[in-house]
Amino acid sequence: MGKVRLPRHFVSKYPHKFSKGKDKFLCGKRILPKPITGKESLTDLVDRTFLAYNAARLSDACRLFTQKMLGPDTTVGMSLAGALTPAGLGASVVIPLIKAGFVDWIVATGANLYHDMHHAMNLPLYRGSPHLSDRDLRRVGVVRIYDILLDYNTVLMATDAVLRQVLRQDEFQKEMGTAELHYLLGKYCAEFEDQVGLSDVSMLAAAYRAGVPCFCPSPGDSTIGMNIAGIELEGSRLRVNPSIDVNETTAIVLQTKRSGRKSAVVLVGGGSPKNFTLQTEPQIQEVLRIKEMGHDYFLQFTDARPDTGGLSGATPSEAVSWGKVDPNQLPDAIVCYLDSTVAAPIFTHYALARVKPRKLKRLYDRRTELVEKVKKEYFAHHKGND
Repeated sequence: MGKVRLPRHFVSKYPHKFSKGKDKFLCGKRILPKPITGKESLTDLVDRTFLAYNAARLSDACRLFTQKMLGPDTTVGMSLAGALTPAGLGASVVIPLIKAGFVDWIVATGANLYHDMHHAMNLPLYRGSPHLSDRDLRRVGVVRIYDILLDYNTVLMATDAVLRQVLRQDEFQKEMGTAELHYLLGKYCAEFEDQVGLSDVSMLAAAYRAGVPCFCPSPGDSTIGMNIAGIELEGSRLRVNPSIDVNETTAIVLQTKRSGRKSAVVLVGGGSPKNFTLQTEPQIQEVLRIKEMGHDYFLQFTDARPDTGGLSGATPSEAVSWGKVDPNQLPDAIVCYLDSTVAAPIFTHYALARVKPRKLKRLYDRRTELVEKVKKEYFAHHKGND
């Protein structure tokens, strides 16, 4: 075998000098990771080996969250779509983020909030297989959420029975927004945790204790909404007013910006929760006609494509055209095309390992105050005008 020597500049410690114009592009971290040994921490693994493609986007997301979004002057809203609480992510991901003060307000599908209640009542869900016969499952009374299995009678029907008892209580017999509805449900879930001897299993209970408001953009599209409709037939006076939610979420964002702080959104999945979280800015700018620029930080985990036209896959740059995201902050907007059940636990671990807990903002307690401030600003600018 002949001997071949590399050119001298190949073996230099700094082998490459770039011609003018290239250095602004070829300036990132060099891709040359050390071999994985099995002794690395998860945070080191993310920093040192998640170097390209969606691994790199997740690494970027972890650093954006910890280095900027969790600053003391930032309010963080989180949206939750997909069946996350049945999969255990309410307990493993959302509750730790709430308790650490890393999430200040939440927008979730009703299904996530309903299935969260099973855990508070100590009603078990089980790991299963996505390849079971659904005819057989229906025959024996087992419900399947992909590879999650639960008993129809002792979990679903039992939860519904308790939920209806709760919703019939006097404190529910009025008109309210979903933040108040879920705060009251969270109070009961906290009591249920105490009764069954469990702790930190219910997202609603954790949000109640921390004063984190939980909104649902489609309250009728879940078993909570179905049970509200059911007891309305009995004469229940509970009415859910979505306009209250629009004004309260808008007030959270506007008053965050007016107080000189920044607004950040963490979008886990897409769907209606993503839109409801982001529409706070068009509500400020388009409907209330109040000058604003958009959210400062945008981070999303999604498996949806942008080219189908659906909101779930819409990019942050597209959101700029609607006023949802500040165009000057696009470098601080990241989309990770990953399954949320994979990305969210890694993301949460990284944040808890890197950042100390923040003081709870308890935005639920300030809802009325914040909406009043929006009213004053709105009427100050638009009294007598359309």
